[in-house]
Amino acid sequence: MARRPLVMGNWKLNGSKVFTKELVAGLKAELADVKGCDVAIAPPVMYLAEAEAALAGQSVISLGAQNVDVNVQGAFTGDISTEMLKDFGAKYIIIGHSERRTYHKESDEFIAKKFGALKAAGLVPVLCIGETEAENEAGQTETVCARQIDAVIDALGVEAFNGAVIAYEPIWAIGTGKSATPAQAQAVHAFIRGHIAAKSQAVADQVIIQYGGSVNDANAAELFTQPDIDGALVGGASLKAPAFAVIVKAAEEAKNS
Repeated sequence: MARRPLVMGNWKLNGSKVFTKELVAGLKAELADVKGCDVAIAPPVMYLAEAEAALAGQSVISLGAQNVDVNVQGAFTGDISTEMLKDFGAKYIIIGHSERRTYHKESDEFIAKKFGALKAAGLVPVLCIGETEAENEAGQTETVCARQIDAVIDALGVEAFNGAVIAYEPIWAIGTGKSATPAQAQAVHAFIRGHIAAKSQAVADQVIIQYGGSVNDANAAELFTQPDIDGALVGGASLKAPAFAVIVKAAEEAKNS
């Protein structure tokens, strides 16, 4: 079974009510004919209601979110639960982004708990992994990625990656304009899939592994020709409908040709 590509837009801390409505309207127009690629957007949680309303009446673009907490309800001021995200129709939930790991000191083990909470709720975890520039230069890319994946496997078992998404985002390429070359990215994606395959080939064959890190309308097509790159987690380029649409269509073309 061929893996169906997924291109997801991570809006990060950007947007407004008006921006959300306008960008979704632009995406609906640009992507109306897409059939061979799954598409999702992750606006800030404040704008899930606007995005849900704006996405009504179409089936191409799914709604996502940028984070979740591990508690479902109770005395947890400021937290956001899986059930609340489901209430707004969110499906794909980003966890473990390097910005959360860095600025909010989220550990591999805590991220694995979030992964488990999402699986229990029937939501799709989008687990971000990746190494820093220093780790990359020290030859530690595979060690770091394996550690971040193993936190989930150790807590939940390899089967937790059934129906899940991994986003390989080399931290040195996020928002820097520096992207891994297609060959570099493919090598890491192949390692990630092989690492999971060592526990279960069946799980490895179906898990979606996206590339993230300065993906744009100029470099996307070449990235998607690589066999183990199943789409992209897109940052800045997801804030402009035409650029994001080029990336989605490149994935559709590369993976269905």
